Amino acid sequence: MVQQVTNGIKISVISNFETTSYRNYKLYYVFSYQVTIENQSNETVQLLERHWKIFDSLNNVEIVEGSGVIGKKPILKPGQIHTYASNCFLTSPIGAMSGFYNMVNFATTKIFKVYIPTFQLIVPNISN
Repeated sequence: MVQQVTNGIKISVISNFETTSYRNYKLYYVFSYQVTIENQSNETVQLLERHWKIFDSLNNVEIVEGSGVIGKKPILKPGQIHTYASNCFLTSPIGAMSGFYNMVNFATTKIFKVYIPTFQLIVPNISN
């Protein structure tokens, strides 16, 4: 698990290798990840957008941006937690993801970034 706190918002991520899959005659390595967002600040905030950078060991980089996370824009009062799970497909057995969320502070109406720590995506036993 990796963790990072930005402006009182704690992000924790756990990743797992799930399986391999063929799409359009191409092999992909499927990873799942679970993100926990914990509001450790004294303000109510809302997640508005996500920005992911997905890397693999073949030097491919994919940028994923969009509104909310898995179709939601969670509002977190102080002390609240939101957890969600998603997945990604890599063309190699080793990669990583990092990024940030754009969030709004309801008290100040200011939009701020919350950084997602870089986490590894590695097929088990590949490094042995």
